[in-house]
Amino acid sequence: MIKRICVFCGSSMGNKPVYREAAKALAELFVREDIGLVYGGANVGLMKILADTLLEAKKEVIGVMPHSLIANEVAHTSLEHFIEVETMSERKNKMAELSDAFIALPGGFGTLDELSEVLTYNQLRICDKPLGFLNTAGYYDKFMAFADHAVEEGFVRAEHRKNLIISEDVTNLLKKLHQYQPLETEKWIRDIKDESKKR
Repeated sequence: MIKRICVFCGSSMGNKPVYREAAKALAELFVREDIGLVYGGANVGLMKILADTLLEAKKEVIGVMPHSLIANEVAHTSLEHFIEVETMSERKNKMAELSDAFIALPGGFGTLDELSEVLTYNQLRICDKPLGFLNTAGYYDKFMAFADHAVEEGFVRAEHRKNLIISEDVTNLLKKLHQYQPLETEKWIRDIKDESKKR
């Protein structure tokens, strides 16, 4: 059961209105489905749109932010549930602990860092919570092309690439998150051990 979703996204708005529209649409879906939001706690960028939309509907919003960013005055001061942490690593761990699933909206290096950690943890079965990419305006097309290239070059398993969840539509993405099935680790670890013996 998915009751809370952690959303990774930009602290910037992006250059196209469609990015802001997608963040608003996702937040409105959360409102309709009674899903709580866990996010980075900021009052800027796409993060602000998400939080404000849910707060206006009186839905649960949990922000998590390290002290260093709070000092830069980017924290959302209207949140009833705001968790202060020491480091960025603690922030990611706390957001993962509080959430049942993850969604990556368009974002920059911070978003890439957050989603990459979840993908790695899912691969290793450290975390079995699904991560979905909201591919607004094809934003993650090049990331998926990189994943395809990594499969071709033998650094990502084909089954892990196929298990990536991606959609341009918020409703379809949520449906896919509910259907997510984690992959067993034993087979692919055995495969890489066998490959290493042969070369």
